Amino acid sequence: MESEFESNLILIKPNAIQRELMGEIISRFEHKGLRIDAMKMLRIDLALAEKHYAEHKNKPFYEELIEFITSGPVVAMVVSGQRAIEVTRYLVGDTDPLKAQPGTIRGEYASTVCRNVIHASDSCETAKKEIRRFFEPSEIVSYRLNLAKDI
Repeated sequence: MESEFESNLILIKPNAIQRELMGEIISRFEHKGLRIDAMKMLRIDLALAEKHYAEHKNKPFYEELIEFITSGPVVAMVVSGQRAIEVTRYLVGDTDPLKAQPGTIRGEYASTVCRNVIHASDSCETAKKEIRRFFEPSEIVSYRLNLAKDI
């Protein structure tokens, strides 16, 4: 039986942008066979940051999260494919860079839990909500990868 086709939200965070890691990070999703259905660079304002991190509101690191995600541009992407949630979470690695496996994005490039270079939604339900938060339906282009003609 074929696995479910899913979409996930990816945010390449300000420190990854500053370190010029965008291309490297984006290519990892492409090389794994995921499709990029939407992508844009934006500055996350305070209201959007507070909405995005609402579940962490009463945690001690909340203010640091807000300050960091609003400190510079981010690249928001919708990536899609078979088991996209599981695949993206595997590529991204553990939230704590010290626990992230070598070869994962966080294992290679992140240094702290707050400044961990990338976000990926953790479930289908969360992904649907977060994709709507960052993209209008008209900004998402669904298409079929048909590489056989180009090989």
